[in-house]
Amino acid sequence: MGLRRRATATTTTAKASDALPLPLHVTNAVFFTLFFSLAYYLLNRWRDKIRSSSPLHLLTLSDIAAIFALVASFIYLLGFFGIDFVQSFIARPSDEEPSSAPPSSSHQFSADLISIPAQLVSTIDGADDLAIVDSVINGTIPSYSLEARLGDCCRAAAIRRDALQKVTGRSLGGLPLEGFDYEAILGQCCEMPVGYVQLPVGVAGPLLLDGVEYTVPMATTEGCLVASANRGCKAIYVSGGASSVVLKDGMSRAPVVRFATANRAAQLKFFLEDPLNFDTLAVVFNRSSRFARLQSIKCSIAGKNVYCRFTCSTGDAMGMNMVSKGVQNVLDFLQNDFPDMDVIGISGNFCSDKKPAAVNWIEGRGKSVVCEATIKEDVVKKVLKTNVAALVELNMLKNLAGSAVAGALGGYNAHASNIVSAIFIATGQDPAQNVESSHCITMMEAVNDGRDLHISVTMPSIEVGTVGGGTQLPSQSACLNLLGVKGASKDSPGSNSRLLATIVAGSVLAGELSLLSAIAAGQLVKSHMKYNRSCKDMSKVSC
Repeated sequence: MGLRRRATATTTTAKASDALPLPLHVTNAVFFTLFFSLAYYLLNRWRDKIRSSSPLHLLTLSDIAAIFALVASFIYLLGFFGIDFVQSFIARPSDEEPSSAPPSSSHQFSADLISIPAQLVSTIDGADDLAIVDSVINGTIPSYSLEARLGDCCRAAAIRRDALQKVTGRSLGGLPLEGFDYEAILGQCCEMPVGYVQLPVGVAGPLLLDGVEYTVPMATTEGCLVASANRGCKAIYVSGGASSVVLKDGMSRAPVVRFATANRAAQLKFFLEDPLNFDTLAVVFNRSSRFARLQSIKCSIAGKNVYCRFTCSTGDAMGMNMVSKGVQNVLDFLQNDFPDMDVIGISGNFCSDKKPAAVNWIEGRGKSVVCEATIKEDVVKKVLKTNVAALVELNMLKNLAGSAVAGALGGYNAHASNIVSAIFIATGQDPAQNVESSHCITMMEAVNDGRDLHISVTMPSIEVGTVGGGTQLPSQSACLNLLGVKGASKDSPGSNSRLLATIVAGSVLAGELSLLSAIAAGQLVKSHMKYNRSCKDMSKVSC
């Protein structure tokens, strides 16, 4: 980004002060003196009338003249303090001459110093839009308010994008703008958009899970990932498929509250965990939604602070907003019996959301799923290019012992997060929840007299939904439709999200099987060097 000195203007720009008969500082001094002198004169006249009991509404000619002069001087001084505002309107370019006047606000100084590269291509046209871009740059119109002001989300994104390019001096030419429904993300998915990122979606499968075939969409930029998962799916398919079980289904939220003493904090803990109070609390909690159903409340105390972990079913939604509303209902209700309770935060990290935490690993959060398959000996040799004994040994030394040496928390696997992230992005899940959703322990053992391989993945906190958030965007909705879990299930609320969780676990099973086989056979580096290397000269890509 090159910097240049501001060029000397060749034409004189009209200023508001040019209309004054005297220099600006002299005119200001005259009107300041006049204003305070007249104010002093009129106040004295008012005091004299009060002392002499004269009617205040009877005015002499000099009084009337003084009042008019006071008002006139006040108007001038008001205009003086707003003269920069007036100047910005006078110096604003007209529709016929869109570039005839320079920016007037000091906020534009940094933009004027930027030498805009020739490759910057404006995404807008028309004098009105150009004027709005200038207003965004100088701060007159906040960038975040464009959608509300214009009523056109696509136009707002184009104007914001153009202003960003002018301010930074860097091109966004490689970031697409057209072809996206910006109305669909307004108020729910993304703020202040300037385009959208293109991400390839591959498919792995068919994944034969619980007797049904699924083609799994995966959004990723990592070479070999989809191919590896596809190979795992093939090994599972020809071995008769995998089976899964949903062990738990409940989203959690844990507010933190504080009392004056630890004894008082303990009283709340006993109250919330008392089975006799559960039905009453459930009625209060369940008012938040027709799908929210309180399942349990578990509390932990740290001094005089109480962390209350509420868990509830949430239908086909991932359910964070749903459980948060229910928790707020209960907190409001508890103020009746615990008026001294100080609610510090609706989330106290005992939930625990988007962070690795032992509570999720032990208690579960979202959907807890176990998925297993038995891979035949000939499949291990012909498809996976290794043997059962090597896989069992590698899994023990890498996924179990190696992870223990590393002090892993929920990371007793080869690459569960790879598969989880790819499916999450493709299906509109919250990518940040990959943290706890990738908690997984992979187990392998030789069965049938050591000939075949039994493999399982246990994932206690898969946080997915098929309604709400990014799931309703067209691309993500299409991927959910491919899996047969689009939207909410009318017949059995929650069944679509539970099915999606089992598909995630089944796909992780395929990914674990294939990657561990590649490592056992010594093929990992070779395959990545072949399929995950770019030959493109990045120095030629516009920046």
